[in-house]
Amino acid sequence: MNTNKTEQQAEIKRVEGIIGKILRWGVIIASAIMILGLLLFLLKGGLGYSDNYYAKSFGEIWTGIIQLKPYSMMMLGIFALILTPVLRVVVSIYSFYKEGDYTYVWITTIVLIILIISFILGLVFNL
Repeated sequence: MNTNKTEQQAEIKRVEGIIGKILRWGVIIASAIMILGLLLFLLKGGLGYSDNYYAKSFGEIWTGIIQLKPYSMMMLGIFALILTPVLRVVVSIYSFYKEGDYTYVWITTIVLIILIISFILGLVFNL
């Protein structure tokens, strides 16, 4: 009984470490992408699009990334920054499950569903 509890505590500590690494590396990667976009902006002298036009869809942004357009690169950095806490929510679901805290598994799953719905609505309505 004691070893099972010790193993569970070790697993919880390991998952908490993973969550910390996800948050840290997510911010580092997003920052690096944003800095790359800023450097491209300074080198190219603009955002890469004509006046009053900005890429709005994922397709336009991916095309802009391939063409090394500064605005698209910065949007990728923002997207990476937004995905960081979403990934944390996914790992938290696993963590709560391992702890046996099923109430928080459900609550966190609902939060994840709300996040997914908000992303889908944003894509559908181009908000």
